[in-house]
Amino acid sequence: MKSSSFAIPLLLLSACDLTLASRLGFYARPRSKQLNGAFARRASIVGNTSVSNVGDVEYLTDITLGGKKFSVQIDTGSSDLWVVGDAPNAKDTGKSAKVTYAVGEVQGAIKTAELGFAGYTVDNQAYISVPADSQNKDGSGLIGLGPNYGSQVSDAVGDSSGDAVLDRIFQQNTSTPNYITFLLGRNDDPTDPPTGDLTVGELMTGYENITSQPKLPVSVVSSSETVNQHWQVLLDANGIVGPAGNDVISELNIESAVGSTGNKKQLTVVLDTGYSLPQVPASVAQAFYKDVPGAQLVTRSELSGQVWQLPCDKEVNITFKFGGVSYPVHPLDANIDLNLTDSSGNHVCFGAFQPFNPGNGATYDAIFGMAFLRNAYTYINFGDFVEGTKTTADPYVQMLPLTTDSAESHSDFLKVRGNSPWTPEDASIGDRIKSHLPLVIGLSVAAGVLLLAGIAGLCYRSRKSRRTTFFRPTYQPLHEPAPEAYNLNAVQNQGGHAGYHPAYSNPWDSRY
Repeated sequence: MKSSSFAIPLLLLSACDLTLASRLGFYARPRSKQLNGAFARRASIVGNTSVSNVGDVEYLTDITLGGKKFSVQIDTGSSDLWVVGDAPNAKDTGKSAKVTYAVGEVQGAIKTAELGFAGYTVDNQAYISVPADSQNKDGSGLIGLGPNYGSQVSDAVGDSSGDAVLDRIFQQNTSTPNYITFLLGRNDDPTDPPTGDLTVGELMTGYENITSQPKLPVSVVSSSETVNQHWQVLLDANGIVGPAGNDVISELNIESAVGSTGNKKQLTVVLDTGYSLPQVPASVAQAFYKDVPGAQLVTRSELSGQVWQLPCDKEVNITFKFGGVSYPVHPLDANIDLNLTDSSGNHVCFGAFQPFNPGNGATYDAIFGMAFLRNAYTYINFGDFVEGTKTTADPYVQMLPLTTDSAESHSDFLKVRGNSPWTPEDASIGDRIKSHLPLVIGLSVAAGVLLLAGIAGLCYRSRKSRRTTFFRPTYQPLHEPAPEAYNLNAVQNQGGHAGYHPAYSNPWDSRY
């Protein structure tokens, strides 16, 4: 779990019930990362909700179990429901489950109780009952909105009664379209309100044109890796644009670590509402941040590893592309303020796109969490991922870009952080020169050789001209016999050099 200094108490807005869709409020608090099928204790929303968001947080909402209210993190990156504390009238199944996190874990008995969530009531919903401790307070919890394949509860229960909450809702409410949408707010945005929304089975008013965006197929993992199935899609082959407007994938020759990917230039990206700091290959994070004046790659335990530390007033602009559509990232998200200081007590910010190594056998290359998802209204269609329904369509994702006014984003950054200008183009040009230094040297040498040869030729012609002018030879009389023919081959066979032209060393020779 993260330091309590990150906790941000926010007002929970009232929920409203809908017939074919649901809306409810939620608020924010710190997060921690999770392994083995769920990346972190995260958040999201079912229904339409308002949310405040500051730095490294999670979004929460209220549910009831057995009539008791629990404030739970809503997480599109995992599938299970767990709460801390007892629920009235809960039934013990006699089974247990454990979910392991990078920092800590939760485990407990699997129980069932009547669930009230986003206007829906689900009888006998299975969940993990976690004992309260210093890390997990009574009345807290997490509700997973990811694919059911990774559910520890479902595996332990062994039948549909253990299915994830959304699966149960879609199964018993067949008139509800099996999709969710979400919109995450930015708390320090001076232009837009710090609210967020998530809907089940309906589109948000004013965002209906999301359905005209490209449908991005959900990448399906192999049958042996179903526990690692997430809402994951392919980034475009030229889908990472750095601060200098450069194609990061091509420049760094980045390739996917996912073995099943057909085009290795396309990275597999997990869309995870609960992961505060997106995780990207280390070379990508370096391309984003290393040339920012004052940038340092540091290790911060409260951020679970290495991260690029930045001056807060340095604006960083990056863009990602999916399905040919550009999704610019707001500079307040790219350079994020977590209210932390460096070792000298100075206030510092951080590159939100944190370096990580996917490792061997990876099923994804990057995790795009809140700092990216605040820049897109996202639609996830569950397709045939919902067991027991008649839907046979493949699951897919659509995203509507939100940060499309670069002038407004720049103005927002100036109002919140001020600005100490820097020119990423200069750094980029320098890097390109360094990366092609052998070629530059080789071409310079070749050009020098050609120049010297040209000068020598001019000098030779000049001397010959002078000889012709001052030493006029006597022409051979026409009646004298002609000289023997000049045999070029004979000269060459005798070791002469007539007609011999040594090959120039090309600028790509190894010594260059």
